[in-house]
Amino acid sequence: MQIKGRVLSVASECVPLIKTGGLADVVGALPEALARIGWDMRVLLPAYRALQRYLEDMDEVWFEPGLFGGDARVMAGKVGGLDVLLLDAPHLYDREGGPYSGPGGDWFDNARRFAALSWVGARIARDGLEGWKPDVLHAHDWQAGFAPAYLMYGGTGGVGSVLTIHNIAFQGWAPATALGDLRLPYEQFYPAALEYYGGLSSLKAGLVTADRITTVSPNYAAELMRAEFGMGLQGVIAARGADVSGILNGVDTGVWSPGAEPIAYSAKAMQGKAANRAALCAEFGLQVPGPLAIVISRLTDQKGIDLLPGVIPDFIAGGGGLVVLGSGDPALEAAVRSLEARFPDQVAVRIGYDEALSHRMFAGGDAVLVPSRFEPCGLTQMYGLAYGTVPVVSAVGGLADTVINASPAAMAVGAATGIVFHPVDGLAFGQALRHLLTLYADKTAWAQVQKNAMRQPVDWAGSAAAYAALYEDLRA
Repeated sequence: MQIKGRVLSVASECVPLIKTGGLADVVGALPEALARIGWDMRVLLPAYRALQRYLEDMDEVWFEPGLFGGDARVMAGKVGGLDVLLLDAPHLYDREGGPYSGPGGDWFDNARRFAALSWVGARIARDGLEGWKPDVLHAHDWQAGFAPAYLMYGGTGGVGSVLTIHNIAFQGWAPATALGDLRLPYEQFYPAALEYYGGLSSLKAGLVTADRITTVSPNYAAELMRAEFGMGLQGVIAARGADVSGILNGVDTGVWSPGAEPIAYSAKAMQGKAANRAALCAEFGLQVPGPLAIVISRLTDQKGIDLLPGVIPDFIAGGGGLVVLGSGDPALEAAVRSLEARFPDQVAVRIGYDEALSHRMFAGGDAVLVPSRFEPCGLTQMYGLAYGTVPVVSAVGGLADTVINASPAAMAVGAATGIVFHPVDGLAFGQALRHLLTLYADKTAWAQVQKNAMRQPVDWAGSAAAYAALYEDLRA
């Protein structure tokens, strides 16, 4: 296939190399989806200690002397089918711990560590590598937020730039005194440019310098222009309104597919769903006559987990059950454990994350609960759609974009794919669970919603086409 264009993706994590959240899934899935329609994307990542093992099979393609405290090189190779560029800077990345923190908390020099990633990304975008030069620089979240700024302030070399906001809650703050250390121009330190409440924010730097801004759902793009969601950056985003768009994430339907599970099923042949449900109940020793709901989530207030203790007892009284998989706030971990202790035959809890168990839960669950207070896109509800595990979601961000509420009108025309509630509080969530109980009791209506959900496109095809159109527009 003829190459239509080239993109350098700059990010802090990417499946299958390193993952702490949904950002990694997106960064890892997009190159393959774009390749199917003729776009060549390479991903620049830090060479964390956990990634050092890949370097020996790679070729050095860039050397950067004195990169924020030490020499660095960029190594190129293929990992898991992806064209990967690893920034090998041991003084910044070769540490025991995670990408952003170690045993004592966040790394003290995170601003410098990810400024270095952004600096190299901008230089490669501007100058190109031997035989390869991108048309577009695509930066992801605060970790790559300085990349569009370095590109603009140092000369773009004809390269367009995109910044994608995956979660605005994390903004990459640094003190104003770091301006020179981070190689940023002093003359750009004013409110309409780099200055952010007296300091610096790498995310804001990207927002004011990138040619285009995207978020991971259309609804989230609109929400970010409002104070209740913008977290201090709503004015900056609103000012760039004409350059802001929302493009939904997709899921890897080769990995997340009911047809790929040990007990396979599809929208046309749902018998396997019942077998998976029975196996899941047996695994946890549950007896649930009504709908079996699942929660697979970080256990935080943002995810609405604090609402569960107030609504689950009534749900159980109506015949429902619950399986929870996740970790997070210790108080919320204790709260869901207390539900398990109170209702041992209807509630099961596993603290932590288990990929294989999450597959069994989607395959065997009847409904997936996602009561988030904000949700940029969300993949959980998309997995639910793919598995016919009916999503019960709050009307925020990408949840509102991807789930069609089982209202009378939507049911009448056969369009409903789940249950959507608003506002995000215990009253509305409890009403949504009562709706779930009623819908489940009507086997004909329930089967229709399940099949509608499974027919909903959740793969990357549409999203990749939208990104390609954006890149083409920038190149033009």
